[in-house]
Amino acid sequence: MTDTPPDSLIPYDEIVQEALRAVVGRVLGQVVAGGGTLPGNHHFYITFKTAAPGVSVPPELKARFPDEMTIVLQNKFWDLVVGEDYFGVGLSFNQIPAKLHIPFSAITAFVDPAVDFGLQFQAMVAPEDEEEHDPDNDGAERDGAPRITPSEDGSNVVSVDFGKKK
Repeated sequence: MTDTPPDSLIPYDEIVQEALRAVVGRVLGQVVAGGGTLPGNHHFYITFKTAAPGVSVPPELKARFPDEMTIVLQNKFWDLVVGEDYFGVGLSFNQIPAKLHIPFSAITAFVDPAVDFGLQFQAMVAPEDEEEHDPDNDGAERDGAPRITPSEDGSNVVSVDFGKKK
């Protein structure tokens, strides 16, 4: 008898990640429906992979942030649009306006510090971009089961980690 769970034919990890990313889309959609301004003290930190497929940022920002970037939606943003699988927004970087197009699949974190809420996501990468898992790197072999990491500070941050199976 083995302790290893059987391989699932249902991609639970992908389904959960997609559902959590839909939360981001729904929240941003409510901001658009409310006239494009954030209610109360709400503001968002959104971290995304700048090299992910479909991401459009100005070349100077991509050069400055070749892997990952965090934007803040608080007071000065414009033209927020939300599509089925992306959002777009205008922001200033060093007083230079820029338009960004970010697929939800590129998002790795979403935080609203006003209410101590946050979500963290696995990076969505193409199979050829995936790195081989090195069990010596983290001290334990992943078994493919989700790891739900509660926040140590009592906040509402949810981190779901679905380890890769070999």
